[in-house]
Amino acid sequence: MTDKIDARPQGKRTLLVCRSSGCPGSDKIIKRLEEQIEKLRLAAKVKPTGCHGFCQVGPTIIIEPDDVFYCQVSVDDVPEICNSHLRSQKHVSRLLYKDPITGETIPHYSDINFFKKQQRVLLKHCGHINPEDIKDYVAVGGYQSLRKALLNMTPEEIIGEVRKAGLRGRGGAGFPTATKWEFCRNAAGSVKYVICNADEGDPGAFMDRSILEANPHSVLEGLVIAGYAIGAGQGYIYCRAEKPLAIERIKIALSQMPEHGMVGDNILGSGFNFKIEVREGAGAFVCGEETALLASIESRRGMPRPRPPFPASSGLDGKPTVINNVKTLATIPVIIEHGADWFSNIGTEKSKGTAVFALTGKIANSGLVEVPMGTPLGQVIFDIGGGVARGKKLKAVLTGGPSGGCIPARFIDTPVDYDKLISLGSIMGSGGMVVLDETNCMVEIARFFLSFTQSESCGKCSPCRLGTRQMLEILTRITEGRGRESDIETLLKLSKTVKECSLCGLGQTSPNPVLSTIKYFREEYDAHIKEKKCPAAVCDALMISPCQHTCPVGINVPKYVAHVAAGEYHEAIDTIRERNPFPAICGRICHHPCELRCRRGELDDPVSIRLLKRFAADWYYSHNGKTPEPFPRLYNQRVAVVGAGPTGLSCAYFLAKTGYPVTVFEALPVGGGMLSVALPEFRLPRAVIQKEIDFIAAKGVEIRYNTPINVNFTVENLLKDGYKAVLIAAGAQRSQRLGVPGELEDVAGFYYGLRFLRDVRLGRQVKVGQKVAVIGGGNVALDAARTALRLGAAEVNILYRRTAEEMPVTEVENRETLAEGVRINFLVSPTRIVSQNWQVSGVQCIRMKLGELDESGRRRPIPIAGSEFIIETDTVIAAVGQAPDLSFLPPDSALERTRWETLAVNGNNLSTNINGVFAGGDFVTGPGMIIDAIAAGRRAALAIDKYLRGDTSRVDMYDLKSKSVEAVPPQETEESWEVKPKIEVPTLEVSRRKDSFNEIELGFSEDKARQEAKRCLRCDLET
Repeated sequence: MTDKIDARPQGKRTLLVCRSSGCPGSDKIIKRLEEQIEKLRLAAKVKPTGCHGFCQVGPTIIIEPDDVFYCQVSVDDVPEICNSHLRSQKHVSRLLYKDPITGETIPHYSDINFFKKQQRVLLKHCGHINPEDIKDYVAVGGYQSLRKALLNMTPEEIIGEVRKAGLRGRGGAGFPTATKWEFCRNAAGSVKYVICNADEGDPGAFMDRSILEANPHSVLEGLVIAGYAIGAGQGYIYCRAEKPLAIERIKIALSQMPEHGMVGDNILGSGFNFKIEVREGAGAFVCGEETALLASIESRRGMPRPRPPFPASSGLDGKPTVINNVKTLATIPVIIEHGADWFSNIGTEKSKGTAVFALTGKIANSGLVEVPMGTPLGQVIFDIGGGVARGKKLKAVLTGGPSGGCIPARFIDTPVDYDKLISLGSIMGSGGMVVLDETNCMVEIARFFLSFTQSESCGKCSPCRLGTRQMLEILTRITEGRGRESDIETLLKLSKTVKECSLCGLGQTSPNPVLSTIKYFREEYDAHIKEKKCPAAVCDALMISPCQHTCPVGINVPKYVAHVAAGEYHEAIDTIRERNPFPAICGRICHHPCELRCRRGELDDPVSIRLLKRFAADWYYSHNGKTPEPFPRLYNQRVAVVGAGPTGLSCAYFLAKTGYPVTVFEALPVGGGMLSVALPEFRLPRAVIQKEIDFIAAKGVEIRYNTPINVNFTVENLLKDGYKAVLIAAGAQRSQRLGVPGELEDVAGFYYGLRFLRDVRLGRQVKVGQKVAVIGGGNVALDAARTALRLGAAEVNILYRRTAEEMPVTEVENRETLAEGVRINFLVSPTRIVSQNWQVSGVQCIRMKLGELDESGRRRPIPIAGSEFIIETDTVIAAVGQAPDLSFLPPDSALERTRWETLAVNGNNLSTNINGVFAGGDFVTGPGMIIDAIAAGRRAALAIDKYLRGDTSRVDMYDLKSKSVEAVPPQETEESWEVKPKIEVPTLEVSRRKDSFNEIELGFSEDKARQEAKRCLRCDLET
């Protein structure tokens, strides 16, 4: 992109300035522009407009005919725009739009995906005409449809054209517009009314308001045509008083129409008389319902009445009345202008035309969006909306506002139309679309929207009045950690009653958010009720801080970070070890989910929690020379743990801390499990692992190495030897097979990832060739690839059948892997291992494309026919997954297994079908992250303690907020905040990595650690 403005048609420039309620300060910008243009004598004029839809980047200025789009403009930017762009023909680069996905600067309005990927029909002129000047509307063809309808068409022909077009009401129900008009026209009586419903009370919805602010004449034109079609002489626009700018512009437009003969008596000389009045509502949501709206216009309390009779036969003052939404009426002139055939070719078979959405929530580009009916949700969110904000993952989309439902990410390919959304438990509604990411709690979402509908209930019918109140009480109780296991069934029963028995649409649809979240996110309700845990770390009553709540082991993160900030490093490590006996290890390899929920990250960057943990641990081991005292022995019941991996050692540590004698049985000569034999030295030095194990042993845990539990010495033997409880924590140490031809372990140059890493870690001779191909996309694959480089490989390729976004590795590991020269090939899947004379010579692959979403919300990779190719290589490392190895159990073992060849356990207390035997960690769940393994060990310790004490209550892993809080340090009491990006940790230079296995991440210095710790906002101290 060049700073020089492209060659455009010469002449006077027009500066379109959005002057809508969503762009505060635009009046000052317009005034300053006019002053600068006059001062500099520029050939330009300023035109105030309504909303162009891209609210995320407002206030904006569009310069025509240059087609240049300036974002987030302030009054102070005006002189630079005038001098640089209008006078010197150079872009003001810092004000140009930057694509949130590519980071590319895009100067031209027409090239921005937000606009480029839409099909604007209703919104075509929004943001381009002056809504307060009828001449602007007429100049773009306004009121030509009214002229055509009144002078060239009969009312019956108009209704027929609308029917042929397939227009359905845009207010939410989707009732055929022509059918409603025909009912009213055929109703008895000479006095009839047509009403524009501009109430729009959905939270986050601003479609109708924006259209009325940006192009009120389009709605008024449609209203007059509707009046002519049904035989009405009076029209009303019902708009809530809290939309003053919309009301102001409607009134301005109405005042201009008589001068041009567009309203009043004998409109355009047709003999048709029609008047329009504006009625302001007090803001009751229920007045969006037709009969409640009628009551409000009649100066009665806005409450619905039973139907029939329907308004089309008995409406305002008992007269036949048509009520249409703003968008419905704005569509009428378009149909009359272009014809029914043109309109019906847009959209789907049963949902014609376009849909206008207010795209809001956790989206990069929020604003007004118009797309053809049938456009997939994913296209709206990712192509137009720019994807989920801040790199988070899409969780769900709520359509239809408080009356709609939450659609999970796995249905992102669903076409947007009336029937498809209903089939998923949602509705089109008036057009709200709220994007939800992984930081949204679905229980809280349901509670929020139900609280809105409950407070807006008019109270006329008891199912809505009482039912929504009872449902809200239950949802509130759940989010506060007081939920009961019977609550979900109660919610389902109440929802059914409220839906079937409520008088109006408000009550009938109010349970939709509850029903859809229970249907698609039942596990979140269970977590709130059973575990007292909010997976999204949103429900304030369930947590002390988001980071602590998200940590699988529940470390008091803010407390130990505050200790580091204060230079109290011993206290910091003590706080960590209350929940995690592996601080130095986790400080290096934890995937740190706590940082994803850090509230500091909403301002600039999350606090480097993992690295601060490492600093505290490394400080402890370098400054503490004394052997720690063992935990006091309080009980005599002995406990056995099978496996000295992170799950087993964590369980043993916490049981010893509780006061039990614990013995760990390990088959290998070293402890640490896969940490010791699979993770490369450059990620996790062996010395670090040994320090952690030595500490656990010093605290009173007995570890017996070279003592396998197998068919000769079984779990049953441990129980017979007097151990009162046994935890099986054998890990997931078996590599999964590829399942392709040529996968033979005897072929030279073929390895499985775990065995390859284990042999290297144990110092065995491992040979790799010059060209290495690693199959997989997880940590084992990346570790194997980086290890191969250090063993002398000249070229290493990773073959991964999915995309970069789906790789189950941390950003740090991915970044370091690429920095070292490993090439990652995405959407590539192996189909055969090629070998010659029992030596690997290549990998036959096929290219993949992404298909429909699977149950996990990821797109299924699908082979592309005819895309096969061969990668020449002399070494292949298969690293596609790990699985538990149950071969150590006797064939006649009574332990119950699952169909996935893991042990079947109780999800809460990890108990097996044998009394006193527990199992946890990767051995039960499959391969996971280290912090999850430690959490399983802690859960097992809590469960075993309860078992030995005869306590049958549930295991509770999470701390709830207490009434008292610790004193706030003086430096934490300041209310001011300034941008302070996180401090980057130094790393070993890339040039020094390939020749050694030295640790890459070097850790914080004391000064840098304290600086980083002081970035913590201490949200645990909020009251």
